[in-house]
Amino acid sequence: MEGHVSAAPVASPRGLGELARDYVALTKPRIIGLLLLTTVTTMFVAAPSGLSLATVLATILGGYLAAGSAGAINHYIERERDARMDRTCDRPIASGRIEPRHGLIFGVSLGVLAVLELTLTTNALAAGLALAGLLGYVFVYTLWLKPRTPQNIVIGGAAGAIPPLVGWAAATGSLSADALYPFAIVFLWTPPHFWALALLVSDDYARVGVPMLPVVRGEATTRRLILVYSVGLVAFTTLPYFTGLFGAFYLGAALALGAGFIGLAAWLALRPSRRAALALHLGSLAYLALLFVAMAADKAV
Repeated sequence: MEGHVSAAPVASPRGLGELARDYVALTKPRIIGLLLLTTVTTMFVAAPSGLSLATVLATILGGYLAAGSAGAINHYIERERDARMDRTCDRPIASGRIEPRHGLIFGVSLGVLAVLELTLTTNALAAGLALAGLLGYVFVYTLWLKPRTPQNIVIGGAAGAIPPLVGWAAATGSLSADALYPFAIVFLWTPPHFWALALLVSDDYARVGVPMLPVVRGEATTRRLILVYSVGLVAFTTLPYFTGLFGAFYLGAALALGAGFIGLAAWLALRPSRRAALALHLGSLAYLALLFVAMAADKAV
């Protein structure tokens, strides 16, 4: 393994502020923001009237540490591919600003802290789920599925759907069948969200030999599958209303947001362009955030 480490250039000495920003960048904070939103809103769904601020804050901290650990370890594993891709070549490890072994130690340390913090401040179930998400992202998705199959994000997306389960467990100390709805929504949302990004950077993935769907099956097939998954996702989001988990407020929000999501997917399928792919990718972020806010709001009204 050390033979590959030397491939990254060694950065020159820099200020403490720049170094700190690079270590924060290893945690992929922009991605974590959405993950934590799904965590906290699910906590309010699970325990709308019995949630303490201390539990919420502790879960946010543990969730950030766990997701940040996965991000940092991913930076370490992907450093050579990242250095060859336009989108990722300026990442801290790929560019040589942080030594690979330091990034790996940082990532592992965050994971250990996450498990300890969640165990001590919430419960062992929440800690175990966070650890499962971390290990799933690193070993199942990054190391196993991503370099081998175009279905990588379909299967590996389960790791990114773990945060709502962590939130539910932290709030209640257990998991019920209802906890599977937020998990499944994120799971079904992940492929169309990520495939829209893959369409934008398919040349990068082809260059480094990563079998993302647009590279292996072509862009036309990818666009059709995005639309199919989007329709399936929106249909699924209505189920919690019919099972009684949510009320009319949530159903209205799910249908309105879903119409927008399907509209963007249809635009991409019928009039393909980089603009349409970018609109869907960015719009999917807003869609998921607003849908989970609607879940929490439904419990409050």
